[in-house]
Amino acid sequence: MAPPSQKGIVITIPVLVLSVSAATIFLFFLLSSLSSPPRTCPPPTFTTTAAAVAGSSVSEEDVDRRISTSRDDIEWVKDQIRANGLHMRDNVLRKGINPRTRAQQLEDLNNFKGISHYEGSEASNHTALPCPGELLVEEHHSNYGEPWAGGRDVFEFLAESSHLTANSRVLEIGCGTLRVGLHFIRYLKPEHFHCLERDELSLMAAFRYELPSQGLLHKRPLIVRGEDMDFTKFGSDVVYDLIYASAVFLHMPDKLVWAGLERLVNKLKPYNGRIFVSHNIKFCTRLGGDECTKRLTSLGLEYLGKHTHDSLLFNHYEIWFAFRRTKA
Repeated sequence: MAPPSQKGIVITIPVLVLSVSAATIFLFFLLSSLSSPPRTCPPPTFTTTAAAVAGSSVSEEDVDRRISTSRDDIEWVKDQIRANGLHMRDNVLRKGINPRTRAQQLEDLNNFKGISHYEGSEASNHTALPCPGELLVEEHHSNYGEPWAGGRDVFEFLAESSHLTANSRVLEIGCGTLRVGLHFIRYLKPEHFHCLERDELSLMAAFRYELPSQGLLHKRPLIVRGEDMDFTKFGSDVVYDLIYASAVFLHMPDKLVWAGLERLVNKLKPYNGRIFVSHNIKFCTRLGGDECTKRLTSLGLEYLGKHTHDSLLFNHYEIWFAFRRTKA
C-alpha cells in the first residue's frame, strides 16, 4: 500500500537561504536606525540665475543688488588681463580693425554709409528710429570736458550715499545727455527717474540715441525740457529719495538756485531723503557768516557736510555737498 501524500508547502534550500539573508539585512538596518540619532536633511541651497532674476518671484534683495565695484571684482579683471597677456598698444590700422576718429566716422557715414545700405525710397522704410549721424558717432560724449565713464562714478556715489533701492525716486536737475542718468534709469523701476533739462541738443541725444541704444525705452523716464527751476510738470504728489545737481548750480544766478530749493523742499522725503550738489555751494557761502545756515533752516533744510568720491577708471574725484529735509 502506497504511503499517503503529504499536504503543505515545500521549501527548497536556495529559497530558504535567500529568505534568511533578507531577514538578516532587514534586521541589521532596523537595529542601526534604532541605535543612531535621527538625521535631518540639510537646508537647500539656492543659486540666483539670470532667469530667476528676470522672473516675477524675485525678492527686493535680488532687485536691490550691489552698486559699487568690489575689490574682488577689480582683482578678477586684473587677473584676466594678466592671464591673457594683454598690454596697451597703439591704436593703429591692423587686420580687421580700422581706427577712426569721430569726425572720420561721421564723414564715412555720410559718404559711404557702410557696406550695405538702402537707397532712394527704401532708405526710410527699414529704420524704426532714424538717428542723426552726429549722435551715431557719439559726438555728445565729448560735451563734458572729462571721460564719459565718469557718469558711472557719480551714480555709484549718489546711489550708495542715499541708500537707494530700485523702488526709490530720483530727480536730476540738468541731466544733459544722460551720462549719469542712464545708470539711474537702468537701476530704478520704470518712471522712477525724473529730469529737468534746458538744452535741446542734449535732450535730442538722450531721446534719439542713448535711451534706444541702451535698451532703456521701456523704463519711461520723465524728462522735461524747461528752465527757471519749474517742477510743476512732475506732479504735485511725487516725493523724491534723491535730488541732485551735477555742476548745474554753478551756471545759475544765486537767486534762482534759492528759488529752486524752496520749490524742492516739499518734494524731498523728510529726514532720509537727500539733496546733493556738486563742485561748490557758493550760492550759499556767498551770503557770509551764519546767513547760509539761517536761510537753509528757514526752508526746512540742513547742511550735512562735504563728501569726495574717487573715480574707478581715471585720476579724478568729485566733490559733493549734502542736504536733508528736517521737517515732515
